[in-house]
Amino acid sequence: MIDLRSDTITKPTAGMRAAMASAEVGDDQFGEDPSVNYLQERVADLLGKEASLFFPTGVMANQCALRTLTRPGDEVVVSKEPHIVFHETGASAANSGIQFREVGKRGTFNCKEFLAAYNAPGHIVHPPTTVVAIENTHNRAGGVIFPQFELECICRAARERNVYSYCDGARLWNAALASGREYSDLAKPFDLVSVAFSKGLGCPAGSMLAGSKEIITRATRYRRMLGGAMRQSGILAAACTYALDNHMEQLHNDHKNAKLIANTLMESHVVDLDLATVQTNMIIFDLKESAPDAPTVVARAQKLGVSFFEFGPRTIRLVTHRDVSTAQCVEAANLICSVLKPL
Repeated sequence: MIDLRSDTITKPTAGMRAAMASAEVGDDQFGEDPSVNYLQERVADLLGKEASLFFPTGVMANQCALRTLTRPGDEVVVSKEPHIVFHETGASAANSGIQFREVGKRGTFNCKEFLAAYNAPGHIVHPPTTVVAIENTHNRAGGVIFPQFELECICRAARERNVYSYCDGARLWNAALASGREYSDLAKPFDLVSVAFSKGLGCPAGSMLAGSKEIITRATRYRRMLGGAMRQSGILAAACTYALDNHMEQLHNDHKNAKLIANTLMESHVVDLDLATVQTNMIIFDLKESAPDAPTVVARAQKLGVSFFEFGPRTIRLVTHRDVSTAQCVEAANLICSVLKPL
């Protein structure tokens, strides 16, 4: 099976497993796990922040960020269809009691749109805007990179209005490598930023929040409240450190493979795909009316040995990652084209 469902399916390599097995550990509840402490210091330095905090999952990191930066009844400005709204089972409402204002299109928005959505505190009717959250890269928009100029403008405008800025950077590594920017450049405008290790980097678990010492201190309390405080979690942190040292450059290949698949799909007259959106390791495309619907295409491809998700009745998402080779991506693209014939 050529599995293009997600980069979350990547598995630890033999070297990563060895690093985990030999990790020096302690009780992270007491701040005594040396492997966790090392990773937290390293990630804070990579992102240009004062401190960082280790989490088992990216959803928990997102939820902890929102719980730390908001109060019940607040409003958060986000792009259209962000992960924290579409893929976290309503956790933000349940955990933080907040609501969202979606703006922009195709995973991005501009400063003007943020300002139009902003609600000042103290209004008799409107909920106050206390956070603006940017997803970089944006999942449901096809892994697009948020324009640096716009995010800098948005974060600056937010700070002037005492609004926190948060980056859901689960795939920030991809954004940095594809744009040629330093990780710290992408993180600098934000008060708080997350990164994940359990996607294209092959780790079994692990995400981080990075920000000021004051914000991270507050987040530490909410991490425990959400059940994310762990004990000898250095075995997981060691996998993340190994990934930083050995797996980052592979992301370049994932991006090349995504473009390869996209170019092949474009040869089909029933595929509606904007190549400009294929910026990292995702391809999202629509099926024209003359093609089968998405569930049919997914089922047909599955029988031929290619697995992926439908993202809507006539929308499909493919994700490249380190556990599929270029040859497999070529094969997958050709097989997908073969199942796009009308019923």
